[in-house]
Amino acid sequence: MDKRLLTILRCPVSHKGLSVLKKDSLERLNAAIHTGDLVNYEGVKLAEPLAEALVTDDGKRVYPVADGIPVLLEGESISMEQIA
Repeated sequence: MDKRLLTILRCPVSHKGLSVLKKDSLERLNAAIHTGDLVNYEGVKLAEPLAEALVTDDGKRVYPVADGIPVLLEGESISMEQIA
């Protein structure tokens, strides 16, 4: 992820800054996806693990990155409270 891009990207819901989700958090997220315990804000159960994701500065919401492109749609975001 381009660091210059990260300086201008914001969560479309909270308007908080975004950063790359750390490896350990990404692994926990993918473990929850693997067990079928994770849904996005639209209520769709996630089936595929994430290679990369962005997290809001407050750590509450995660946005997937698909083929290097951040998917900054509210419905596609994931609440981190699901894996707390």
